[in-house]
Amino acid sequence: MSVEVKYSTRATATGGRDGEARTEDGAFAVKLSTPKELGGAGGDGTNPEQLFAAGYSACFIGALKVAGGQLKIKVPQDVSVTATVGIGPRAAGGFGITADLEVRLPGVEPVDAEKLIAAAHQICPYSNATRGNVDVGLTIV
Repeated sequence: MSVEVKYSTRATATGGRDGEARTEDGAFAVKLSTPKELGGAGGDGTNPEQLFAAGYSACFIGALKVAGGQLKIKVPQDVSVTATVGIGPRAAGGFGITADLEVRLPGVEPVDAEKLIAAAHQICPYSNATRGNVDVGLTIV
């Protein structure tokens, strides 16, 4: 697979799940903490799954807008995507993640919403990165 990179960014994490992460340009910095469900102390920090959920949901909205332009279907301004990301042990060993996207397209006819979501799932870089490796559920709400 070949990608013509138009933009790249760098972020560095220190301390693992109980450390911190920041982008090279300083625009984003976050304290990290391991959830109690994964054996951590919990705490005020965020975790990689939350960051993945935020990134995937935002990226999918961008893909919906691209798909809307291609399909000539107007994507409403108040579109929203809620991503639920799960993590746990895999039967094959190690850990894996799941992702479920709830897509809200107010005022869009259900048949058009289905077309938009199917097209966006083919366009979205997160969907393409996870395809075949992560179970991704798509729901219109």
